[in-house]
Amino acid sequence: MKTKIILSLLSLILLITLASALSVTSSSTDTIKPGSEGDIFLDGIDISHLTESEIAQVRGKKIGFIFQSFNLIPNLTALENVALPMLFQGIEKDEREEKAWGLLKLVELEDRADHYPNQLSGGQQQRVAIARALANNPEIILADEPTGNLDTKTGEKVMQFLEEFNKQGKTIILITHDSEKAEKYARTIFHIKDGKLEKVTKRIGNKWKEVKS
Repeated sequence: MKTKIILSLLSLILLITLASALSVTSSSTDTIKPGSEGDIFLDGIDISHLTESEIAQVRGKKIGFIFQSFNLIPNLTALENVALPMLFQGIEKDEREEKAWGLLKLVELEDRADHYPNQLSGGQQQRVAIARALANNPEIILADEPTGNLDTKTGEKVMQFLEEFNKQGKTIILITHDSEKAEKYARTIFHIKDGKLEKVTKRIGNKWKEVKS
């Protein structure tokens, strides 16, 4: 049976827990490689049958990525790392730098704009990565274990930033094995194990209720 994944641009935090969530969800929603079957709809558009060039444009404009290992470019400053995605969208240098400054200020790192990744702490690098993910004002932020390499206090700060962006209307898809974090921040949790969806739970008031998948 074909699977249809529909990503409507709603304001919600969706976390996916358990063993094989990373490979299943990342490879389908980040559109790096096509799925083996089924359809993926993003904002009403079926992206599962687009060309590689068209997919690259969708990825660049509509999806921002945050990785567990930060994936900052080591020979670029924080400001240059944040500005880089805008370069690929043809935005002029002055505009790129102005917006990058604003995004670093948003994550409270404007005083580290000229620092290179190896001059930043893990938490600071992840905040730079968050700012970079917001560079092209995407509707969706896909965060792959964004707090996995951080201590508890720093991880909480990162999650608070993501929660605030969610309140501003961004859809956050956060992949995690941490069920406690999922229940603290999510509104909807898709539980995946061994590549299969086990159940879907939604927060209703202060309680979690299983819903039909």
